[in-house]
Amino acid sequence: MNLQKYMALVKTMEHGSLTKAAEALNYTQSGISRMIKDLETEWGVSLLERGRSGVSLTSDGLKLFPQLKKICYENEILLKKIEDLHGIRSGMIRIGTFSSVATHWLPNMIKAFQSDFPLIDFELLLGDYTEIEAWIVDGRVDFGFLCLPASTELETVFLEKDRLLAVLPQDHPLAHCHRFPMKELENSPFMLLQKGGKAEIAGIFEEHGLSPRIHFTTWDDYAIMSMVENGLGISILPELILKRSPYRILMKELEVPAFRSIGIAMRDKHALSLAAKQFLDYFPYRIMSEEKRI
Repeated sequence: MNLQKYMALVKTMEHGSLTKAAEALNYTQSGISRMIKDLETEWGVSLLERGRSGVSLTSDGLKLFPQLKKICYENEILLKKIEDLHGIRSGMIRIGTFSSVATHWLPNMIKAFQSDFPLIDFELLLGDYTEIEAWIVDGRVDFGFLCLPASTELETVFLEKDRLLAVLPQDHPLAHCHRFPMKELENSPFMLLQKGGKAEIAGIFEEHGLSPRIHFTTWDDYAIMSMVENGLGISILPELILKRSPYRILMKELEVPAFRSIGIAMRDKHALSLAAKQFLDYFPYRIMSEEKRI
């Protein structure tokens, strides 16, 4: 029973609210609140502060929380090992991902995997690079897709280099150029794609001594495309997200080709469930084969 109380507190902090923790654990909000209150009474300390902006840990809660997370994580590993003893019959694979991978890679991968293992369910958490990395470290997901390099504390597997392309409105003066000149990136308002404080193209600007006129910043790829379509500026986006784009925009290779490296990251491959390990084995060849057919 105490383990459930620990999980109530950990999930509350992972999700940032009692309501979302209740949904994740299939409890009522009052049930989650009561379990946390029981811990406070048992231990004689205050763990949570409740305010208008949500819940936060007290100073005592901050001291105890890392150990509680570790206990819950070790319990997850135990359950996965028990699950492994019974083979890949059922279970849940939790994946942190960003929009282009969720749109163009994962549907084919999950379809192929579920044809072999139909009782395995999936939970996809969509976020930016910083969020995904935090989910991996905290054990919120089994593994996640990131732009490499990632944190040194994570195990990573390189998957593919994704070309970065200049994105222009259809009436841009350089609409007919074969490759977009680097210096021209400074001559139009620029729409910057930035995920979690990491701008994939910052290195391009630095390498070529460019200072674009950044008029709009977002982590939403599709918002960028819409802005460009409406003539509000130009951008640079990964080729993967531009596949089957519904927007009336032009895509041009850069004068000096540039890429992002996409990989999978996890906290400890050996601690993954048997289902998650099996799913990882589908990636190296099936992604490439699906990409070739697109």
